[in-house]
Amino acid sequence: MAAVSLDCPSLIQFYTRAIAMTMSESTQQIDKGMAGVVAANTYLSDVRGDIGELIYCGYNINDLAENATYEEVVYLLYHKRLPNADELAALKQDLASRREIPAGVIELIKGLPADTQPMHALRTAVSALGCYDDNPETGDDLDGARTKSLNLIAQVPVLIAAFHRNRLGKEILASDPELGEAANFLWLINGEKPSADMERTIDICYILHADHGFNASTFSSRVTIATLSDVYSAITSAIGTLKGPLHGGANEGVIKMLHEIGEVDKVDAYVEDCLANKRRIMGIGHRVYTTLDPRAPHLKRMAQKLTNELGETKWIDMSERIAELMKEKKNLNANVDFYSATVYYSLGIPTDLFTPIFAIARTAGWTAHILEHLDGNRLIRPKAEYAGDEGLEWVPVESR
Repeated sequence: MAAVSLDCPSLIQFYTRAIAMTMSESTQQIDKGMAGVVAANTYLSDVRGDIGELIYCGYNINDLAENATYEEVVYLLYHKRLPNADELAALKQDLASRREIPAGVIELIKGLPADTQPMHALRTAVSALGCYDDNPETGDDLDGARTKSLNLIAQVPVLIAAFHRNRLGKEILASDPELGEAANFLWLINGEKPSADMERTIDICYILHADHGFNASTFSSRVTIATLSDVYSAITSAIGTLKGPLHGGANEGVIKMLHEIGEVDKVDAYVEDCLANKRRIMGIGHRVYTTLDPRAPHLKRMAQKLTNELGETKWIDMSERIAELMKEKKNLNANVDFYSATVYYSLGIPTDLFTPIFAIARTAGWTAHILEHLDGNRLIRPKAEYAGDEGLEWVPVESR
Protein backbone atom coordinates (compact mmCIF):
# COMPACT_ATOMS: atom_id res chain seq x y z
CA MET A 1 0.00 0.00 0.00
CA ALA A 2 1.41 3.30 -1.07
CA ALA A 3 2.07 5.87 1.62
CA VAL A 4 0.03 9.05 1.54
CA SER A 5 2.12 12.17 1.91
CA LEU A 6 0.59 15.28 3.48
CA ASP A 7 2.85 18.22 4.05
CA CYS A 8 2.20 20.18 7.24
CA PRO A 9 1.05 23.48 5.66
CA SER A 10 -1.48 21.62 3.47
CA LEU A 11 -2.79 19.72 6.48
CA ILE A 12 -3.17 22.89 8.50
CA GLN A 13 -5.01 24.62 5.63
CA PHE A 14 -7.30 21.60 5.23
CA TYR A 15 -8.31 21.57 8.89
CA THR A 16 -8.61 25.34 9.03
CA ARG A 17 -11.05 25.30 6.11
CA ALA A 18 -12.95 22.35 7.63
CA ILE A 19 -13.31 24.08 11.00
CA ALA A 20 -14.37 27.34 9.33
CA MET A 21 -17.00 25.52 7.27
CA THR A 22 -18.29 23.68 10.35
CA MET A 23 -18.54 26.89 12.34
CA SER A 24 -20.24 28.63 9.44
CA GLU A 25 -22.79 25.84 9.06
CA SER A 26 -23.37 25.80 12.82
CA THR A 27 -23.89 29.55 12.87
CA GLN A 28 -26.32 29.38 9.97
CA GLN A 29 -28.40 26.80 11.83
CA ILE A 30 -28.81 28.97 14.90
CA ASP A 31 -32.27 30.47 15.32
CA LYS A 32 -32.76 32.46 18.50
CA GLY A 33 -36.47 31.70 18.39
CA MET A 34 -35.87 27.99 17.63
CA ALA A 35 -38.03 28.23 14.50
CA GLY A 36 -38.27 24.87 12.79
CA VAL A 37 -36.46 23.02 15.58
CA VAL A 38 -38.18 19.71 16.39
CA ALA A 39 -37.81 19.12 20.13
CA ALA A 40 -40.04 16.06 20.62
CA ASN A 41 -42.84 13.92 19.28
CA THR A 42 -46.36 14.77 20.40
CA TYR A 43 -49.67 13.04 19.92
CA LEU A 44 -51.71 16.03 21.06
CA SER A 45 -51.86 18.64 18.30
CA ASP A 46 -50.37 19.42 14.93
CA VAL A 47 -50.05 22.97 13.64
CA ARG A 48 -49.83 22.73 9.85
CA GLY A 49 -48.83 26.28 9.17
CA ASP A 50 -48.25 25.95 5.43
CA ILE A 51 -51.81 24.81 4.71
CA GLY A 52 -53.65 26.49 7.59
CA GLU A 53 -54.75 23.40 9.49
CA LEU A 54 -54.86 22.59 13.19
CA ILE A 55 -55.34 19.01 14.38
CA TYR A 56 -56.15 17.80 17.90
CA CYS A 57 -55.39 14.09 18.30
CA GLY A 58 -56.40 13.38 14.70
CA TYR A 59 -59.46 15.66 14.58
CA ASN A 60 -59.59 18.84 12.51
CA ILE A 61 -60.22 21.96 14.60
CA ASN A 62 -63.10 22.91 12.31
CA ASP A 63 -64.99 19.72 13.16
CA LEU A 64 -64.32 20.17 16.88
CA ALA A 65 -65.35 23.84 16.93
CA GLU A 66 -68.58 23.06 15.11
CA ASN A 67 -69.56 19.90 16.98
CA ALA A 68 -67.67 19.32 20.24
CA THR A 69 -67.88 20.75 23.73
CA TYR A 70 -64.83 21.90 25.67
CA GLU A 71 -65.15 18.96 28.04
CA GLU A 72 -65.03 16.57 25.08
CA VAL A 73 -61.81 18.25 23.95
CA VAL A 74 -60.33 17.92 27.45
CA TYR A 75 -61.12 14.21 27.36
CA LEU A 76 -59.67 13.94 23.85
CA LEU A 77 -56.39 15.55 24.88
CA TYR A 78 -56.10 13.31 27.94
CA HIS A 79 -57.14 10.02 26.33
CA LYS A 80 -56.37 10.53 22.60
CA ARG A 81 -59.98 9.63 21.76
CA LEU A 82 -63.42 11.15 22.13
CA PRO A 83 -65.56 10.07 25.09
CA ASN A 84 -68.82 8.19 24.91
CA ALA A 85 -71.86 9.65 26.67
CA ASP A 86 -71.12 8.01 30.03
CA GLU A 87 -67.46 9.01 29.97
CA LEU A 88 -68.35 12.59 29.11
CA ALA A 89 -70.91 12.80 31.92
CA ALA A 90 -68.37 11.37 34.35
CA LEU A 91 -65.73 13.91 33.32
CA LYS A 92 -68.16 16.82 33.70
CA GLN A 93 -69.10 15.61 37.17
CA ASP A 94 -65.46 15.06 38.07
CA LEU A 95 -64.37 18.55 36.98
CA ALA A 96 -67.30 20.12 38.85
CA SER A 97 -66.19 18.32 42.03
CA ARG A 98 -62.67 19.77 41.79
CA ARG A 99 -63.51 23.49 41.71
CA GLU A 100 -63.16 24.31 45.41
CA ILE A 101 -60.32 26.71 46.25
CA PRO A 102 -58.48 26.53 49.61
CA ALA A 103 -59.56 29.32 51.95
CA GLY A 104 -55.97 30.49 52.30
CA VAL A 105 -55.72 31.10 48.55
CA ILE A 106 -58.97 33.07 48.57
CA GLU A 107 -57.59 35.22 51.39
CA LEU A 108 -54.40 35.75 49.39
CA ILE A 109 -56.47 36.92 46.41
CA LYS A 110 -58.41 39.30 48.63
CA GLY A 111 -55.15 40.76 49.92
CA LEU A 112 -53.71 41.61 46.51
CA PRO A 113 -53.41 45.31 45.59
CA ALA A 114 -56.54 46.63 43.91
CA ASP A 115 -54.67 47.48 40.71
CA THR A 116 -53.09 44.03 40.30
CA GLN A 117 -53.27 42.78 36.73
CA PRO A 118 -55.38 39.60 36.44
CA MET A 119 -52.57 37.56 34.86
CA HIS A 120 -50.28 38.51 37.74
CA ALA A 121 -53.01 37.47 40.15
CA LEU A 122 -53.58 34.17 38.36
CA ARG A 123 -49.87 33.34 38.27
CA THR A 124 -49.57 34.05 42.00
CA ALA A 125 -52.75 32.14 42.92
CA VAL A 126 -51.78 29.02 40.96
CA SER A 127 -48.38 29.03 42.64
CA ALA A 128 -50.11 29.40 46.02
CA LEU A 129 -52.28 26.35 45.34
CA GLY A 130 -49.12 24.28 45.61
CA CYS A 131 -48.62 25.55 49.15
CA TYR A 132 -52.01 24.14 50.18
CA ASP A 133 -51.43 20.74 48.61
CA ASP A 134 -50.33 18.14 51.15
CA ASN A 135 -48.23 16.42 48.50
CA PRO A 136 -47.36 18.87 45.71
CA GLU A 137 -44.32 16.93 44.50
CA THR A 138 -45.29 14.08 42.19
CA GLY A 139 -41.96 13.44 40.48
CA ASP A 140 -42.64 11.13 37.57
CA ASP A 141 -45.86 9.72 39.09
CA LEU A 142 -48.30 10.08 36.19
CA ASP A 143 -51.40 9.33 38.25
CA GLY A 144 -50.50 11.97 40.82
CA ALA A 145 -49.70 14.52 38.12
CA ARG A 146 -52.99 13.73 36.34
CA THR A 147 -54.98 14.37 39.52
CA LYS A 148 -53.37 17.77 40.02
CA SER A 149 -53.77 18.58 36.33
CA LEU A 150 -57.52 17.94 36.42
CA ASN A 151 -57.74 20.01 39.60
CA LEU A 152 -56.13 22.94 37.80
CA ILE A 153 -58.43 22.72 34.77
CA ALA A 154 -61.33 23.11 37.20
CA GLN A 155 -59.70 25.66 39.53
CA VAL A 156 -58.10 28.17 37.13
CA PRO A 157 -61.44 29.73 36.04
CA VAL A 158 -62.57 29.91 39.67
CA LEU A 159 -59.39 31.76 40.65
CA ILE A 160 -59.87 34.32 37.87
CA ALA A 161 -63.51 34.88 38.76
CA ALA A 162 -62.73 35.22 42.46
CA PHE A 163 -60.10 37.86 41.76
CA HIS A 164 -62.41 39.75 39.40
CA ARG A 165 -65.39 39.78 41.79
CA ASN A 166 -63.21 40.81 44.72
CA ARG A 167 -61.63 43.76 42.89
CA LEU A 168 -65.13 45.00 42.07
CA GLY A 169 -66.10 44.78 45.73
CA LYS A 170 -68.61 42.04 44.97
CA GLU A 171 -69.27 38.75 46.72
CA ILE A 172 -67.17 35.82 45.53
CA LEU A 173 -69.68 33.27 44.31
CA ALA A 174 -69.72 29.51 44.72
CA SER A 175 -69.56 27.35 41.61
CA ASP A 176 -72.71 25.68 40.35
CA PRO A 177 -72.12 21.92 39.96
CA GLU A 178 -74.94 21.72 37.42
CA LEU A 179 -73.11 24.04 35.01
CA GLY A 180 -70.40 23.07 32.53
CA GLU A 181 -67.01 24.74 32.51
CA ALA A 182 -67.91 27.66 30.21
CA ALA A 183 -71.28 28.39 31.82
CA ASN A 184 -69.87 28.16 35.34
CA PHE A 185 -67.15 30.70 34.58
CA LEU A 186 -69.70 33.16 33.16
CA TRP A 187 -71.88 32.63 36.24
CA LEU A 188 -68.93 33.26 38.54
CA ILE A 189 -67.89 36.55 36.93
CA ASN A 190 -71.36 37.97 36.19
CA GLY A 191 -73.58 36.54 38.91
CA GLU A 192 -76.11 35.51 36.26
CA LYS A 193 -76.69 32.23 34.48
CA PRO A 194 -75.62 32.74 30.85
CA SER A 195 -77.83 32.27 27.85
CA ALA A 196 -77.28 29.16 25.74
CA ASP A 197 -75.74 31.31 22.98
CA MET A 198 -73.34 33.01 25.38
CA GLU A 199 -72.30 29.69 26.88
CA ARG A 200 -71.72 28.16 23.45
CA THR A 201 -69.67 31.16 22.35
CA ILE A 202 -67.26 30.81 25.27
CA ASP A 203 -67.23 27.03 24.84
CA ILE A 204 -66.08 27.41 21.24
CA CYS A 205 -63.43 29.92 22.31
CA TYR A 206 -62.16 27.40 24.85
CA ILE A 207 -61.98 24.70 22.15
CA LEU A 208 -60.09 26.95 19.73
CA HIS A 209 -57.55 27.91 22.39
CA ALA A 210 -57.15 24.51 24.09
CA ASP A 211 -53.88 23.51 22.44
CA HIS A 212 -51.53 24.62 19.69
CA GLY A 213 -48.41 22.54 19.34
CA PHE A 214 -45.17 23.64 21.02
CA ASN A 215 -46.11 27.28 21.47
CA ALA A 216 -44.06 29.35 23.92
CA SER A 217 -46.17 28.74 27.03
CA THR A 218 -46.62 25.03 26.34
CA PHE A 219 -42.90 24.64 25.78
CA SER A 220 -42.13 26.45 29.03
CA SER A 221 -44.46 24.09 30.91
CA ARG A 222 -42.65 21.08 29.41
CA VAL A 223 -39.22 22.54 30.22
CA THR A 224 -40.30 23.00 33.85
CA ILE A 225 -41.89 19.58 34.34
CA ALA A 226 -38.91 17.93 32.60
CA THR A 227 -36.81 18.80 35.67
CA LEU A 228 -39.35 16.77 37.71
CA SER A 229 -40.57 19.95 39.30
CA ASP A 230 -44.26 19.99 40.29
CA VAL A 231 -47.36 20.59 38.17
CA TYR A 232 -48.09 23.91 39.91
CA SER A 233 -44.65 25.22 38.97
CA ALA A 234 -45.08 24.07 35.38
CA ILE A 235 -48.42 25.83 35.02
CA THR A 236 -47.05 28.93 36.75
CA SER A 237 -44.26 28.97 34.14
CA ALA A 238 -46.83 28.66 31.37
CA ILE A 239 -48.99 31.49 32.74
CA GLY A 240 -45.99 33.78 33.04
CA THR A 241 -45.09 33.02 29.43
CA LEU A 242 -48.63 33.42 28.11
CA LYS A 243 -49.06 36.89 29.58
CA GLY A 244 -46.51 38.41 27.21
CA PRO A 245 -47.92 40.67 24.47
CA LEU A 246 -46.24 38.55 21.79
CA HIS A 247 -48.18 35.50 22.95
CA GLY A 248 -51.53 35.45 24.80
CA GLY A 249 -51.48 39.14 25.64
CA ALA A 250 -52.01 40.07 22.00
CA ASN A 251 -55.82 39.90 22.26
CA GLU A 252 -55.84 42.71 24.82
CA GLY A 253 -53.64 44.71 22.47
CA VAL A 254 -56.18 44.28 19.66
CA ILE A 255 -59.09 45.86 21.51
CA LYS A 256 -56.85 48.68 22.75
CA MET A 257 -55.82 49.28 19.14
CA LEU A 258 -59.47 49.40 18.01
CA HIS A 259 -60.26 51.93 20.73
CA GLU A 260 -57.25 53.99 19.65
CA ILE A 261 -58.48 54.03 16.04
CA GLY A 262 -62.02 54.85 17.11
CA GLU A 263 -63.90 54.82 13.78
CA VAL A 264 -63.87 52.82 10.56
CA ASP A 265 -62.94 55.84 8.42
CA LYS A 266 -59.70 56.24 10.41
CA VAL A 267 -58.46 52.69 9.84
CA ASP A 268 -56.58 53.35 6.59
CA ALA A 269 -54.58 56.23 8.02
CA TYR A 270 -53.79 54.25 11.17
CA VAL A 271 -52.51 51.27 9.20
CA GLU A 272 -50.43 53.48 6.91
CA ASP A 273 -48.87 55.20 9.90
CA CYS A 274 -48.05 51.87 11.56
CA LEU A 275 -46.43 50.52 8.43
CA ALA A 276 -44.46 53.73 7.82
CA ASN A 277 -43.15 53.76 11.38
CA LYS A 278 -42.71 49.99 11.69
CA ARG A 279 -45.24 49.72 14.49
CA ARG A 280 -46.77 46.33 15.20
CA ILE A 281 -50.44 45.82 14.31
CA MET A 282 -51.74 43.46 16.97
CA GLY A 283 -53.51 40.27 15.92
CA ILE A 284 -52.03 40.21 12.43
CA GLY A 285 -49.61 37.55 11.23
CA HIS A 286 -48.49 34.37 12.92
CA ARG A 287 -45.16 32.76 13.71
CA VAL A 288 -46.23 29.41 12.21
CA TYR A 289 -49.14 30.01 9.85
CA THR A 290 -48.08 31.26 6.43
CA THR A 291 -51.72 31.22 5.39
CA LEU A 292 -54.95 31.88 7.30
CA ASP A 293 -55.07 30.79 10.94
CA PRO A 294 -57.85 28.14 10.86
CA ARG A 295 -59.23 29.36 14.19
CA ALA A 296 -59.79 32.91 12.95
CA PRO A 297 -62.85 32.28 10.71
CA HIS A 298 -64.78 30.75 13.62
CA LEU A 299 -64.08 33.77 15.80
CA LYS A 300 -64.82 36.15 12.95
CA ARG A 301 -68.28 34.63 12.46
CA MET A 302 -69.01 34.88 16.18
CA ALA A 303 -67.79 38.49 16.25
CA GLN A 304 -70.02 39.37 13.30
CA LYS A 305 -73.04 37.74 14.94
CA LEU A 306 -72.50 39.36 18.31
CA THR A 307 -71.86 42.87 16.99
CA ASN A 308 -74.91 42.66 14.73
CA GLU A 309 -77.06 41.60 17.66
CA LEU A 310 -75.70 44.49 19.73
CA GLY A 311 -76.29 46.93 16.89
CA GLU A 312 -72.71 48.19 17.20
CA THR A 313 -70.80 46.79 14.26
CA LYS A 314 -67.92 49.26 14.17
CA TRP A 315 -65.61 46.90 16.07
CA ILE A 316 -65.92 44.13 13.52
CA ASP A 317 -66.04 46.65 10.67
CA MET A 318 -62.73 48.14 11.79
CA SER A 319 -61.27 44.67 12.23
CA GLU A 320 -62.28 43.53 8.77
CA ARG A 321 -60.81 46.65 7.18
CA ILE A 322 -57.52 46.20 9.03
CA ALA A 323 -57.38 42.55 7.96
CA GLU A 324 -58.13 43.53 4.35
CA LEU A 325 -55.39 46.16 4.26
CA MET A 326 -52.77 43.95 5.90
CA LYS A 327 -53.50 41.13 3.48
CA GLU A 328 -53.28 43.54 0.56
CA LYS A 329 -50.16 45.41 1.67
CA LYS A 330 -48.13 42.80 3.57
CA ASN A 331 -49.77 39.49 2.65
CA LEU A 332 -50.40 38.84 6.34
CA ASN A 333 -53.54 37.25 7.75
CA ALA A 334 -55.51 37.78 10.93
CA ASN A 335 -54.76 35.32 13.72
CA VAL A 336 -56.78 33.86 16.59
CA ASP A 337 -56.26 36.93 18.80
CA PHE A 338 -57.56 39.37 16.20
CA TYR A 339 -61.21 38.37 16.32
CA SER A 340 -61.33 36.87 19.82
CA ALA A 341 -60.88 40.40 21.18
CA THR A 342 -64.12 41.59 19.56
CA VAL A 343 -65.94 38.43 20.70
CA TYR A 344 -65.00 38.93 24.34
CA TYR A 345 -65.60 42.67 24.22
CA SER A 346 -69.05 42.16 22.71
CA LEU A 347 -69.89 39.76 25.54
CA GLY A 348 -69.13 42.52 28.05
CA ILE A 349 -66.00 40.83 29.36
CA PRO A 350 -63.40 43.31 30.70
CA THR A 351 -60.38 43.71 28.45
CA ASP A 352 -57.89 42.58 31.07
CA LEU A 353 -59.70 39.23 31.38
CA PHE A 354 -59.11 38.35 27.71
CA THR A 355 -55.73 36.72 28.33
CA PRO A 356 -56.90 34.93 31.51
CA ILE A 357 -59.68 33.34 29.43
CA PHE A 358 -56.98 32.16 27.05
CA ALA A 359 -55.24 30.65 30.10
CA ILE A 360 -58.42 28.87 31.20
CA ALA A 361 -58.71 27.15 27.84
CA ARG A 362 -55.01 26.41 27.42
CA THR A 363 -54.73 24.79 30.85
CA ALA A 364 -56.17 21.68 29.19
CA GLY A 365 -53.37 21.70 26.63
CA TRP A 366 -50.65 22.64 29.09
CA THR A 367 -51.52 19.83 31.48
CA ALA A 368 -51.90 17.30 28.65
CA HIS A 369 -48.39 18.22 27.46
CA ILE A 370 -47.06 17.94 31.01
CA LEU A 371 -48.44 14.41 31.26
CA GLU A 372 -47.15 13.51 27.81
CA HIS A 373 -43.64 14.71 28.66
CA LEU A 374 -43.58 12.91 32.01
CA ASP A 375 -44.39 9.65 30.24
CA GLY A 376 -40.80 8.85 29.32
CA ASN A 377 -39.40 12.06 30.76
CA ARG A 378 -36.15 13.57 29.53
CA LEU A 379 -34.55 16.78 30.77
CA ILE A 380 -34.69 19.52 28.13
CA ARG A 381 -31.22 20.98 27.74
CA PRO A 382 -30.44 22.70 24.41
CA LYS A 383 -26.98 23.99 23.51
CA ALA A 384 -25.89 27.54 22.86
CA GLU A 385 -23.05 28.57 20.59
CA TYR A 386 -20.65 30.81 22.46
CA ALA A 387 -20.06 34.10 20.65
CA GLY A 388 -18.14 36.01 23.31
CA ASP A 389 -14.49 36.98 23.81
CA GLU A 390 -11.64 34.53 24.14
CA GLY A 391 -8.25 34.59 25.86
CA LEU A 392 -8.83 37.55 28.19
CA GLU A 393 -6.34 37.92 31.02
CA TRP A 394 -7.36 38.54 34.60
CA VAL A 395 -6.87 42.12 35.83
CA PRO A 396 -7.01 42.86 39.58
CA VAL A 397 -9.87 45.13 40.57
CA GLU A 398 -7.58 48.00 41.59
CA SER A 399 -6.07 48.02 38.09
CA ARG A 400 -9.30 48.07 36.06
